[in-house]
Amino acid sequence: MKYEWRKQEKELYLPKAKPTEITVPKQNFYTITGKGDPNSERFSEETAALYAMSYGIRMMPKRGVTPEGYFEYTVYPLEGIWTMSDEAIAEGRNFDKADLVYKIMIRQPEFVTEELALKNLTEISEKKPNPNNRHVKFETIEDGRALQMLHVGPYDDEAKTFEIMAKYCEEHQLKKRRLDHREIYLSDPRKSAPEKMKTVLRYFLEE
Repeated sequence: MKYEWRKQEKELYLPKAKPTEITVPKQNFYTITGKGDPNSERFSEETAALYAMSYGIRMMPKRGVTPEGYFEYTVYPLEGIWTMSDEAIAEGRNFDKADLVYKIMIRQPEFVTEELALKNLTEISEKKPNPNNRHVKFETIEDGRALQMLHVGPYDDEAKTFEIMAKYCEEHQLKKRRLDHREIYLSDPRKSAPEKMKTVLRYFLEE
């Protein structure tokens, strides 16, 4: 039976369209860190590198290798942690996508060890050359206590959802422990109408 994150981990990936407090455990990811406009070709190539590595793990049995603990599963969605550059924050600049700083990532199942992840990285880099492959890392990240909410609509309208989350924090005496935030992309922008796009927005809260 295939493991479906949409069904098995609804609390993390299918929140309601209202603020919800959760605790997110440690998770393993393939990641790439970058800066600039996410509409750029470079960002698309970075995303492609992450998907290539993630599907490389998923398809290992077809390459004749079945890792210990392997199970059938659906590849996890693309995620990103976003903030503005130190310069933009210090100078109080108006929002400009060129000033964005990000770490994009795709979660990996628990059976994926660092050794396995790096082995896969080498093999896929040989089969699918991409200049961004050399920037891919395998990391363990723990969001911990957090507040999240489902945003429905274009990415450029996320401010409306963030306002609701900020108001919830104010009403419940919650404080963000970091300036950045996480986004989880549940929809494929190439296949979904902008008004139907679904994105999980997550704040990192003080304990």
